[in-house]
This record gives sequence, structure tokens and C-alpha cells, in this order.
Amino acid sequence: MFAVKQPTTKVLPLYQEFHPRWYRPRVSVYWWLGQWQYLKFILREISSVFVAVFVVITLLQLRALRAGPEAYARFQHWLQSPIALAINGISLFFVLFHTITWFNLAPRAMAVRFRGKRLPEILIAAPNYVVWALVSAGVTWLVLR
Repeated sequence: MFAVKQPTTKVLPLYQEFHPRWYRPRVSVYWWLGQWQYLKFILREISSVFVAVFVVITLLQLRALRAGPEAYARFQHWLQSPIALAINGISLFFVLFHTITWFNLAPRAMAVRFRGKRLPEILIAAPNYVVWALVSAGVTWLVLR
């Protein structure tokens, strides 16, 4: 009266070492050294570490300032050591590199249109540089006055 349905089993295809869908060409660990664009991408990503180092040094400076004149004098003395100068020099380079590459990337990430046409990249990147210069000048004026 009622037919019993037999379970169906799928037959898996034989294993093929280089199946077209599964084939992934081997890529060297140093793939990013092949082109300047790849290297720039990796350097921009690594620069985030140095941005963090710069922030940590600034926070340590604020902590030393809060701890009193003696602690701040010790911190300033440490900042004059060759290791601290090297760390700050490398960090400055990478912070500038990170900022410049980020500002150059902004026009590609934002497709701003005006009257149906895309604005040139310079019109999007230039205000970033202008604001950066104005803020830097303002901070410099505050520190040096």
C-alpha cells in the first residue's frame, strides 16, 4: 500500500588533485614586493603600528607631565636618547606616509558628482591638505608662542 522510499546516496567524484574549481596558484610570501602599488599598500598597513607608537609616546608624555616636574624632566631626558630619537624619526616618517597616502586614497573612495560629472580627484584631496596645513600651523603657533 505505502511504498518505502529507498535512501539515495550521492556518488562523490573521484578526488582530483588539481580540480579546476579548487586550483589555487601558489603565491610567494613576498608577493607584495612585485609592484610598487602592492608595496605601498603593505607599508600603509604597517604604518598603523607606528601611528599607534606615536600615540603611546604622546600618552606617556602626558602621564609624565601629570606626575610632576621631576617625572617630566626624566621623560624629556629619555626622549633625547638615541633609541627614542630613532623611534620618533621612524614614527614621524610613517605617520606622514600614512597621512599622505590616506589623503590620496580619499578621492578614489568617494565618487563626488557635481551636475552629473565626477569631480576631479584634486578637488577632493586638496581640501584635506589645506585643513591639515591649517591645523598644523595652528598647533605650531600654540606650542611656540
